[in-house]
Amino acid sequence: MIRVVLADDQTLVRAGFRSILSVEDDIEVVGEAADGEQALALAHEHRPDVVLMDIRMPGTDGLEATRRITTDPRLADVRVVILTTFDMDDHVYGALRAGASGFLVKDTEPMELLHGVRVVARGDALIAPAVTRRLISEFASRRRQPDPGPRLNALTEREREVMGLVGAGLSNNEIAARLVLSPATSKTHVSRIMTKLGVRDRAQLVILAYESGMITPGWLA
Repeated sequence: MIRVVLADDQTLVRAGFRSILSVEDDIEVVGEAADGEQALALAHEHRPDVVLMDIRMPGTDGLEATRRITTDPRLADVRVVILTTFDMDDHVYGALRAGASGFLVKDTEPMELLHGVRVVARGDALIAPAVTRRLISEFASRRRQPDPGPRLNALTEREREVMGLVGAGLSNNEIAARLVLSPATSKTHVSRIMTKLGVRDRAQLVILAYESGMITPGWLA
């Protein structure tokens, strides 16, 4: 059973999402929050698999709540999906850097919402490759100076190559085809890279690839 917390200051938005999620046999809405503090309290109380988190809420906003959830070792298994009005909301990049596993626009189709919750619950990032390229390219260019840091030294040359392709928005199957690997080998490389670098999921790996200067917008033709 996938356990979900809804965090949005609009009652109608929460009600709409609850009505979609609650009819599914494998999903249970275990709590609703109207602000970030309530979302944090519910995350600690229920340890849900997924928190659907609005950014703009009174008091503690969704960005701060996301950061506090994703940096709390007790909530290591809790995944946050950002709810936004527009898919290029300026806050989305900050939320991904804070540890969110992806984002959904609030007017998403019901089937996309259900798919998104299931994808994140199993540990994957909820960012389509095309959106990854557009979103990260938009905001990565704002950084003045890349910071590779010492962590990347732990990667092999092959792992650096794979990480670059992840950062460019390629799926495991696309990476496998490009490097002439099996999909299982591609997936293993990505998992090992995330373990070595201490990142929660694919979304964080994409952010790190750009912020370290490993790749730049438009790097992959």
